[in-house]
Amino acid sequence: MDFTNEVFSLSRLRELDLVYLLEMLGHDVVARKKNDTDYWYLSPLRNERKASFHVDRSANEWYDFGLMTGGNPVDFLLRYHGCSVAELLERMNVSFSPHQLYLFEPSLHEGRIGLDRKLTVKEVRPLYAYPLKNYLHERSIPIAVADSFCREVAYEIGGRSYYGIGFGNNAGGWEIRNKNFKQSSAPKDITCLGSGASIAHVFEGFMDFLSYQTLHPYDDPRTVDFVVLNGAGLFDRALPFLEQHSHVHLWLDRDVTGLAYRDYALSLGSRFRDESGLYEKFKDLNDWLRCKGEVRKPLVRLGGGLRTAG
Repeated sequence: MDFTNEVFSLSRLRELDLVYLLEMLGHDVVARKKNDTDYWYLSPLRNERKASFHVDRSANEWYDFGLMTGGNPVDFLLRYHGCSVAELLERMNVSFSPHQLYLFEPSLHEGRIGLDRKLTVKEVRPLYAYPLKNYLHERSIPIAVADSFCREVAYEIGGRSYYGIGFGNNAGGWEIRNKNFKQSSAPKDITCLGSGASIAHVFEGFMDFLSYQTLHPYDDPRTVDFVVLNGAGLFDRALPFLEQHSHVHLWLDRDVTGLAYRDYALSLGSRFRDESGLYEKFKDLNDWLRCKGEVRKPLVRLGGGLRTAG
């Protein structure tokens, strides 16, 4: 490993081996399953008695079933320390040197991945299946909008066939969604849609990007460039592209990770502008679109029954 640059960057943090990272932070494995590709822990992010924090050893990703959220090592560290991106970089560089924490090496785990875990894309075709169109309707995305940017992707996992709405990335991989599953095919990367405009809009996921297109049906696409991160943790990969623009509008999620990257981007200069105030009471732009901007009223118990407050 090359340690010429003896500091942690976002890209280096994203490549940390999660299992070794958790060990250094004092969290031991409770169980190993599926040929040592599934690691289970008591959640480092909350108190629990039964292990529900999962690390996919082959993909180096985590998921907390109690919080219903997951991601890469940077996503974990932001939640674990409850700090900004800049504070996280400072904390990691003070607490560790790069050679104290191992980087994830996919080649060491490739042989452990069984056929039941590998996603193989079999066919890419125009959107056709009714369940996918119905799913788009539930997400308030017109079929015509999705047709312009997405495809129907047929894939296999463990010999079983599935299909979903596919959104391609710069490296030839796919983000795949349907009502029941959220998948990605390798390689994972960002998606840049550019025509040399001076203005760029940044989205965390492609459903938010489709939501923006739904809200702006008559905009000339040549006047604006777009970046879909396909996960907030890939934000640093978009920076070289974004630096070519004089104005960058941020439409990131209103969760811990999204807000941390929003603040990080705003600290980089005046070209960045936060647009998430539009949906500040919602998870993301698509959630706002689905609810038509109306905040759900909480349920209160009255006379043995439930009614909305207000």
